[in-house]
Amino acid sequence: MLFENITIMNENMVQQNNMFVGIEGNRIDYIGEQKPEKDYGSVYNGKGKLLMSGFYNAHGHSAMTLMRGYGENMSLQDWLNKRIFPFEANLDGEAVYWGTLLAMAESIRYGIVSTTDMYYFCDDMIRAVLDAGCKNNMGRGVVNFTDEDLYQIDAFREMKSTFENFHGAGDGKILVDMSLHAEYTSNPKTVQQMAEYTRSIGANMHVHVSETKGEHEECKKRHQGQTPVAYLNNLGLFDTPTTAAHCVWIEGDDFRILKEKGVTVASNPISNLKLASGVCNVPKLFKEGIRVAIGTDSVASNNSLNFIEEMKVFAISSKQKYEDPTAVTPEETLLAATLSGALSQGRKDSGSLKVGYKADLIVLDIDQPHMVPVYHLANNLVYSASGSDIVLTMVDGRILWQDGEYKTIDIEKTMAEAQNAAFRILKQL
Repeated sequence: MLFENITIMNENMVQQNNMFVGIEGNRIDYIGEQKPEKDYGSVYNGKGKLLMSGFYNAHGHSAMTLMRGYGENMSLQDWLNKRIFPFEANLDGEAVYWGTLLAMAESIRYGIVSTTDMYYFCDDMIRAVLDAGCKNNMGRGVVNFTDEDLYQIDAFREMKSTFENFHGAGDGKILVDMSLHAEYTSNPKTVQQMAEYTRSIGANMHVHVSETKGEHEECKKRHQGQTPVAYLNNLGLFDTPTTAAHCVWIEGDDFRILKEKGVTVASNPISNLKLASGVCNVPKLFKEGIRVAIGTDSVASNNSLNFIEEMKVFAISSKQKYEDPTAVTPEETLLAATLSGALSQGRKDSGSLKVGYKADLIVLDIDQPHMVPVYHLANNLVYSASGSDIVLTMVDGRILWQDGEYKTIDIEKTMAEAQNAAFRILKQL
């Protein structure tokens, strides 16, 4: 496929106009000002359009689309214990499949090409992701409130099986991460065993860290003043590439540890604001040289996967919280949404409009009143754009959504099945 006469946001997040971009197979093969002699097949007229990298959602729970709007105006612990956990206790693989497929449809619509997920019924989730044509880093969250050996826990067995059966599936679209749910839902033995196993198989780690002040402070009380970051690090959890979701309440030496261990922080601004958990100190993370990516969390706490909306809140919440209008720039925001998210997933050839990189791309209609005038396109993308401006989403060179049409998903059936699954579970509560 050849995009012609299109504006691009290049690998340095700089606007270039009237460009040609050739896609061959699943990769970007050509970027230039001149029309290439090579025949790339179908031609896309890029007049009034912008081509850029798709978005990488660094933290989600995709199947929780089934709980969208179900628990509102509640604190995190009440939300979990009174609404979410009882609902989840009645989930089955069929419900999770349709909930995940619905999330993939919404993701595609809003330019998300890959998601770092933590949930269960992982086989069914992976089936939905592959049916949609998306990418995913799948993790089966492990919780352990007992002294039971890790290798005897059903969640660990599912996680191990998922890794053995699906890591690298779909031509690399599926990567399987190890996932410890959090410090407060496990014990030192579990953390240490998880760390050792993850190292032994060379996998990535995905974990919730310091999402709320209560979680953070209770950890210090339980573990001789150690913060969740210090505690998890001392038990070896960060010895493999790790995505630490939230990190709203990290402090002091936590920043040095995250930097030294190469941990990526997945900031989830809308979910954290909605649950009144706080605002991640993204400016300090950037200052300390820590990689920051952007996550949506689940739509049960967000309540959408509108990633452009997420980018805007990511940028402006830090400005307000830390009383610095220069705190997070549009370019930093765009990199967090694209390249940093891809790198957090271990996708080193993705997340940038660059020759040789995977063709995980989106097209936006920028010939819109709310996008004019353009003094600096990065500013407009973060502060003015809307999720509805996205008109095409491509993964590995394959168009999944274009001009309102899903190429891989029966959207009417998916919506109906997800609705039916949610109502069926409600009847059981």
